[in-house]
Amino acid sequence: MHTILGAGGAVANALTRELSEHNETIRLVSRKPVKMTGKNITWQKADLLNYDEVLAAVQGSSVIYLCAGLVYDIQVWQQQWPVVMQNVINAAKAVKARLIFFDNVYMYGLVNGPMTESTPYKPVSEKGKVRVKIANMLMDEVKAGNLQASILRGADFYGTDSGNSFFDLMLLDKFAKKQSAQWIGDPKVKHNFTYIPDAGKALYLLGQNPQSDNQIWHAPTAAPLTGKEFIEMAANIYHVKPKFMRISKFMLWIFGLFNKNAGGVVEMYYQYDHDYNFNSAKFEKFFNVKPTSYRDGIKHMSETLYNKA
Repeated sequence: MHTILGAGGAVANALTRELSEHNETIRLVSRKPVKMTGKNITWQKADLLNYDEVLAAVQGSSVIYLCAGLVYDIQVWQQQWPVVMQNVINAAKAVKARLIFFDNVYMYGLVNGPMTESTPYKPVSEKGKVRVKIANMLMDEVKAGNLQASILRGADFYGTDSGNSFFDLMLLDKFAKKQSAQWIGDPKVKHNFTYIPDAGKALYLLGQNPQSDNQIWHAPTAAPLTGKEFIEMAANIYHVKPKFMRISKFMLWIFGLFNKNAGGVVEMYYQYDHDYNFNSAKFEKFFNVKPTSYRDGIKHMSETLYNKA
């Protein structure tokens, strides 16, 4: 059985679809009921901060996927992420299940050149320090031989069914409504984005291949483009003019006075005014897969979730 902790989020939903299409038995675990249903899908309530509930939820699992997302607040992250990770590690060990953790790139900090799986951890943000701590918690167990586990990292993502992506909300949704887009940071620097369905497929492939355990992977992600190139490509697909407003760090800080999520992005602004180059060559070569092109991904979004008005 494949158990998804943190069900209901964009990546968890993409993974659920992949597993369901391959007729796998799936247990979705979250604090609140999720919308996804199917003949091989069950849901169980659990709070990842409660070890007994986590342990009960993972009984019978062969593979556990940790896809949880916490409130975008540094104090919440500092207090809760280590507890969540320790609970999940202990539960996976107790039931002798493989564990796959979906992670981000905050621990790398500002990188001059491509981010790879061997990029050293040099966080320049408080959130990045938290990600270092929990990644090390997991991989220390692996190194000690106590657990079969791996980490899959994704870049900033797009293609969400929740709108929880600046690319989706500030670019695709705006163009779908014939409005001017918004772009965080310098539109002349390069950035890349992981397409949510590609992240779901990558988690599925790791779950199917135990030989991929005990290491770090980067989800298939197309090569970076400049913000200007993304805006022009999306405008072309949506048949609108490539109008946009640049969101500066100061503007984010002002927004953050009224919106905690926006405020939480301020310390991450370095990702948007410097080149951001997430490299997934290792995964692509090992599994012989290619990431979805931005044109194909955006076109699909324009026909479905962020439909042309």
